[in-house]
Amino acid sequence: MTDINGNPTPRQGRVLLASPRGYCAGVDRAVIAVEKALDHYGSPVYVRKQIVHNKHVVSSLEARGAIFVDEVDEVPEGATLVFSAHGVSPAVVAAADARGLNTIDATCPLVTKVHREVQRFAKEDYDILLIGHEGHEEVEGTAGEAPDVVQVVDQDISNVVVRNPEKLIWLSQTTLSVDETMETVNRLKAKFPTLEAPPSDDICYATQNRQVAIKKVGAQSDLVIVVGSANSSNTVRLVEVALQAGAKASYRVDFASEIQDEWFEGVATVGVSSGASVPEELVEEVLVDLARRGFGNVETVQTAEEDIQFSLPKELRKDLKAAGENTENKEKR
Repeated sequence: MTDINGNPTPRQGRVLLASPRGYCAGVDRAVIAVEKALDHYGSPVYVRKQIVHNKHVVSSLEARGAIFVDEVDEVPEGATLVFSAHGVSPAVVAAADARGLNTIDATCPLVTKVHREVQRFAKEDYDILLIGHEGHEEVEGTAGEAPDVVQVVDQDISNVVVRNPEKLIWLSQTTLSVDETMETVNRLKAKFPTLEAPPSDDICYATQNRQVAIKKVGAQSDLVIVVGSANSSNTVRLVEVALQAGAKASYRVDFASEIQDEWFEGVATVGVSSGASVPEELVEEVLVDLARRGFGNVETVQTAEEDIQFSLPKELRKDLKAAGENTENKEKR
């Protein structure tokens, strides 16, 4: 469209901003744990794997003195090592102990809950079908609690064999798509009718809340942009859920600079959300970019309120308390 002088008129597009989005309580706890460890112990503080799956968060912590490693044997003996929010297996804990490391366990408490379920059902001699993505750090840590009785199941169930169908339970990675997980469960139940469900839902509240919000946004959007990193399972699921909800297109970006001009052809409404390990500043940069493109009318689509907060890891709280430092996790994100 053009004005009376033949100049293009500014686009009047709208943005539907999903809420809840971004940081969950487990991510906030893990990131603050590394920040407080750096403040208390000084740099370097080592972190096994990425503390959370987000490029910006990792690079920001590296700039403060955190060193990210793949395995425990890369950490100097006696150094401080933080276990990431995704959790680790008992074998990793033992390896850290053998090196005399000062470990801080920043595993999300909701992941720890699944670890305890594995421990419980393994003691009761169940076969455990862990629905999740092979190779994901959370799945490796959870399966490592009882590798002899845990089978990781993605979508293909053809190779699943169990010892006793009467003692069989499914558990899941915390960051999966709720709908896709239940589709897998239904296929497993068709094969194993006596399959038992977990005593409580394994998919975390934040994952579910973000998926519910983006379903509502996706159903009304021509284009959905999800902020988050490619190795973030819950972020990737949000892209998929938006498309399933009816969005005509959906893309993941780490940063606003990755947004492409061609995505906006014929677009009147843009949905925006972010994964559970994404700081809000990255979403704000996307909104600035969208406003520059003529999408400045932002409406928040809220489907839930979140006020959950987890205490800092006990090892860190103990040392901070002994030094008279603040042990509360109340930093604004």
